[in-house]
Amino acid sequence: MKPAFSVIFLTTLIGAGQGLFLALFGADLWAPPSARADLSALLVHGSALSLLLCAAGLIASFFHLGHPERAWRAAAMWRTSWLSREVIALPLFMATVAAYGLLHYVEAGSTQASHALGWVGVALCLTLFVCTAMVYASIRFLQEWASPLTLLNYLLLGCASGLTLATAVAAVQLQALQTPYALAALVLTFAGLLNRVASLARNARLVPKSTLQSAIGIKHPRIVQKAQGFMGGSFNTRAFFHGKGLRWVAGVKWFFLMFAFPVPMLLLAVGLSTDSGASLWAAFVLQYAGLLAERWFFFAQARHPQNLYYQAAS
Repeated sequence: MKPAFSVIFLTTLIGAGQGLFLALFGADLWAPPSARADLSALLVHGSALSLLLCAAGLIASFFHLGHPERAWRAAAMWRTSWLSREVIALPLFMATVAAYGLLHYVEAGSTQASHALGWVGVALCLTLFVCTAMVYASIRFLQEWASPLTLLNYLLLGCASGLTLATAVAAVQLQALQTPYALAALVLTFAGLLNRVASLARNARLVPKSTLQSAIGIKHPRIVQKAQGFMGGSFNTRAFFHGKGLRWVAGVKWFFLMFAFPVPMLLLAVGLSTDSGASLWAAFVLQYAGLLAERWFFFAQARHPQNLYYQAAS
């Protein structure tokens, strides 16, 4: 498939925003009463950052639309479309995060209303993770995506990047949370690595269900395409194939395997041992760069059956 950068930014930005909110609410639940006054500032600023990330992702998604003025219609098919459900869940989650941050800004130290609103945010956050992942996992003919590992990938990488960001924010505002956030980020990043390696191993063993024979309806045992029948590309070749060589794709894979996982884990460990806020911020920046490459590879690796026919231009 051809990766759309608007969707790449949408999924990585809102994933980090969702993970950051979960980290904030976890601190809200477990913080002792004596620490709530200091915690409120972190919750206000963290909620604003989470909202900013989700808003940036939402804006990026508009560049994927042929007619942005008709974007509201995307929610019309919520009964059958995971995309429509995502379109509904994202603004609801953003509104809840905004209300959560505003509550702590207006009434610092309140717990009952904060926890009630936070649990609503958690439910919407998890719903959004499921909707975003199922947009792709529900497409059965794209075998690379049609797996529970896709849902785990979106959940784990979103939470990992959000917690890495929470660690960097805590280093500036509330250092008491720096260590627990970093440890949680390390665990989730490692879990994300295991899940991603498992999906790569699974996809490498896939046998395509379609063949050249089934693609064009000819049962001859040996078929070789020489040309598409015209001199240039077509919508099919532009929309469903990334156009990059095998070396480029392999380079992207090794880039994200390094920068989305071991490099940020190393920087998190260095930041904890040396109390270096710069290392913690670098961990998030490099991990996010790795996640952009990971999401590009996620889309590029999917082999659309139509590419069996549109293989080459003469």
